[in-house]
Amino acid sequence: MSKAIPTMIQWRKSSYSGDQGGECVEVALDATVAVRDSKTPAGPILTLAPAAFATFVSWARTTHN
Repeated sequence: MSKAIPTMIQWRKSSYSGDQGGECVEVALDATVAVRDSKTPAGPILTLAPAAFATFVSWARTTHN
């Protein structure tokens, strides 16, 4: 079951992302965590439970740091 994403949520891009474009993702926090490609803001949105997103971030930090 997917939860509808509110249209007025505030998307945030990583402080590591520059303004030149490139490969960036944006996240929005609500009861779920929404993730989208910053180059395609009208494109698909992945929604995750906060615990699942925290697990992914932890994995990404240890694997790709």
